[in-house]
Amino acid sequence: MVKKAIIPAAGYGTRSLPVTKVVPKEMFPIGGKPAIHYIVEEAVLSGIEEILIVVSKSKSIIVDYFDASLELEAFLEKNNKLHLLKNTTMPKVHIQYTRQPYSKGLGDAILQGKRFVGNEPFAVLLPDDIIYNAPTPALSQLIRIHDQFNANVIGLNKVHPDLVSRYGVIDGDEERTDLYKINHIVEKPKSNAPSNLVVIGRYVFDPEIFNHIESLTPGASNEVELTDAIGMLLSNQVCYGKIIDGDRFDIGTDDDYINLINAMWKDKE
Repeated sequence: MVKKAIIPAAGYGTRSLPVTKVVPKEMFPIGGKPAIHYIVEEAVLSGIEEILIVVSKSKSIIVDYFDASLELEAFLEKNNKLHLLKNTTMPKVHIQYTRQPYSKGLGDAILQGKRFVGNEPFAVLLPDDIIYNAPTPALSQLIRIHDQFNANVIGLNKVHPDLVSRYGVIDGDEERTDLYKINHIVEKPKSNAPSNLVVIGRYVFDPEIFNHIESLTPGASNEVELTDAIGMLLSNQVCYGKIIDGDRFDIGTDDDYINLINAMWKDKE
């Protein structure tokens, strides 16, 4: 059973500069709550009991957000506004934090959770990706496949061929219309992409992935790429790709961020 999850939240948010100089993209407001709140909620609804959020020294606001606000609660009680407390309720889950000393890529961020994970399978959720209108939580869709096949699972999405160069892309054997046994994975191919099946920010791994991350050396951008570790994992472990049922929004792009907000407001009408 998958009971632990890592949420990497230590990046610089360069795609959303200049606002991310002061407001982490994980804290971008969506319907009155920050983006990372929805990620934590999804994890809890998927059965996760312990979460490790990987932050940097400039992301203390994330820690503060999930902490109790005794001063606020006292103020609301004093002013007969206790009914507003429902708006301060946090997801009921044990959250720990660790700092990534230097931003050296997604692989290195996940590696910070090695001791937290131990010998258990674990999930990774990227707070850039919000899955909306999913019939069941996106992560739970992957956990179901992991439990069925006892294998690593990666979230996938089909995109227009013109967009594949923005993502990690897989080549795999179709097991059913939404499930592939992955044979190969390549990061942001500039040409000759193996498919239009791209990786999105949901993963379930066995702890062996840490061994592969540790064996990597930083690439030209001085980052440790998770995609490279997954490629090594494929040499001795089975890894499935599951097309996630739901609408995926990448809030690191202006269009998707605005479209997600509009979709939520439309559903409230």
